[in-house]
Amino acid sequence: MAPGVTAGAAPVLAEVVEELAGFQRRAGSEGEHRAAEWIARRLRAGGCEAEVENADFKAGYAGLMRGLSLAGTAAGIATLAARTLRPPAAAVAALAGAAMIDDISNGPRLARGLIQRREPTWNVVGTAGDPEAARTLVLLAHHDAAPTGLIFNDAVQAWVGERFPGLIERTNTAVPMWWGPLASHGLIAAGAVTQRRWLAGLGLFGTVLSVAAFHDIARSPVTPGANDNLSGVAVLVGLAERLRAEPVEGLRVLLVSCGAEEVIQGGIHSFARAWFPRLATDRTWFLNLETVGSPQLIMLEGEGPVVMEDYHDSGFRDLVVRCAERAGASLKRGFRARSSTDAVIPSRYGYPTATLSSVNRHKALSNYHLMSDTPENLDYGTITEALDVAEALVRNLAAG
Repeated sequence: MAPGVTAGAAPVLAEVVEELAGFQRRAGSEGEHRAAEWIARRLRAGGCEAEVENADFKAGYAGLMRGLSLAGTAAGIATLAARTLRPPAAAVAALAGAAMIDDISNGPRLARGLIQRREPTWNVVGTAGDPEAARTLVLLAHHDAAPTGLIFNDAVQAWVGERFPGLIERTNTAVPMWWGPLASHGLIAAGAVTQRRWLAGLGLFGTVLSVAAFHDIARSPVTPGANDNLSGVAVLVGLAERLRAEPVEGLRVLLVSCGAEEVIQGGIHSFARAWFPRLATDRTWFLNLETVGSPQLIMLEGEGPVVMEDYHDSGFRDLVVRCAERAGASLKRGFRARSSTDAVIPSRYGYPTATLSSVNRHKALSNYHLMSDTPENLDYGTITEALDVAEALVRNLAAG
């Protein structure tokens, strides 16, 4: 590490995680609201101006996906029941699958807009650095916590990692968990159109499993969310402390913790509506901090539950890597996520974007959506490295 770069960091990081892990932070809950208020107070104590901004989101995702999978299941049953029902069954299965793709890919979200109600959430926005500067770096995190569910059990990936380490070593893109439910709807539609009952039957089996999985997620408790994503929130507070101790000029730094990220992007859309008109794309950069408490710090090049999208401006990601090298951080690049993060929104608007995350030796997020996602299971060394990279990036951009 660079001299003095980690001094005093761990106590601050642990304070944030341990305090907030005690709040039940389901998206839109009172616990999430309390967490937002606490983060704003802690950022102010760290020398920032900070406010809690009201935001909103359309509820989901598990309930909506369960409903779409039920529609696919009904289409599958109809396909097997009678020839005359196959044309409408094919349409229903195709539409349900398309609605799922639209929603998880952050498209227009037509089904969510029609079915789900709008609920409140809360974004925290802190301002550090030089508030009058024309150039801005936005550090993103989120403070809501994820629901659990049997589908998130990591035993299979751990088994594969132990028995086929070479396969894991060659793979830097996560397993596409959404492809199963999507393929099931496609099989039902294809079976109905081609009159191949076995295709429809296979798809029906898949949609029944999807209904069960999403129902389980909808009824399961939320995690303590230490890694996902109090680790990122801790970096925001740690950076505020460092910039108070050693201020920068020439760069405004927005420390943003969004609500309702775990419903497949919630509060970030309100942040975009409120802030993007004020942030020029040629003078603003986004660094997303997403689950940085596993043993190995990584940088995501892109993400996509269905179609992979590399983040806008690869040159910015190159800069992040150079800053990591100067800070002495062990950052690995070349990774891509099959889940979605808040980073996809600024990237689509044309802002240079990168995401810092972390993985364990099986290239999985440690304790992902599990009740074991607790403060004692974090690697604070990796969180500190993420903080080092963020600080190095701030000082590089401030220097012009």
